Amino acid sequence: MSKQPDSDNTSCCGGIEDVLEPGFFKALCDPNRIALLIRLAQCCDPCSVSQMARCCPTDLSVVSRHLAILRDAGILTAQKRGKEVFYSVRYSELVRTLRAMADAIETCCPPGREQPGSQRDE
Repeated sequence: MSKQPDSDNTSCCGGIEDVLEPGFFKALCDPNRIALLIRLAQCCDPCSVSQMARCCPTDLSVVSRHLAILRDAGILTAQKRGKEVFYSVRYSELVRTLRAMADAIETCCPPGREQPGSQRDE
């Protein structure tokens, strides 16, 4: 009889659930949001929704909704100036989040430790 794996891996993977936020992944799963994030990163300065919409083949309201999703996930920051909202990338927060995810995964599953039945890409 083989031993069943523990369903509770908190002994070796404790805390991973704290950094693998579904909202973060949901915000980044859409190609349009990735394109907006790239565009904002390339601009290096805050951009208004209307500026962002000029470079996208989608409606202004759709661009605004995509930017709000990225903001709600903590990836962007928004600042209202008069009637317009300007968005910018939260670089330090994005780096911190990605680094925390990488650290948690590496702690849980260190390099060189293969799961039974897994195949490595060669």
